[in-house]
Amino acid sequence: MSNRYRVGEKVIYTLDKYTPRPGPRAKNVFATPNGESYQYQVDKYWVVAAIRPDGSLVLQTRRGKNHIVTVDDPRLRKASIFQRILKAKLFPEIRGVNVLSPASQHTQSTAV
Repeated sequence: MSNRYRVGEKVIYTLDKYTPRPGPRAKNVFATPNGESYQYQVDKYWVVAAIRPDGSLVLQTRRGKNHIVTVDDPRLRKASIFQRILKAKLFPEIRGVNVLSPASQHTQSTAV
C-alpha cells in the first residue's frame, strides 16, 4: 500500500462531537432530537508522528496524545499551504512517539 503521508506532515482531522454547548470552531451544528445537546464537527489540527508497518498513521495532538487512523479515512486530509500558514499555532510540534506500544495510544474510536 502506497502511503501519501510523510512523518511531520500537518493534517486536519474532522471530528464528530456531541455536547450541550458547541465551541467557536464548531461547524455543521444540529440540535439532537430531544434538543438537550448538539451534534457538530470540529477540525482538529494534528501532525503525522509516525507511519505504522500496516500503513496506518499515528497522529499527534497539541497536548501530546496519539491517535491511530487509517490512510483512507474520509475525515482525514492534508493541510493546504494556506491552512499551514494561517493556523500555524494550532498544529503541534512532534514529541517522542512509541509506535509499537498500543497501550500508550488512543484509537480513533475513543472519544476525545
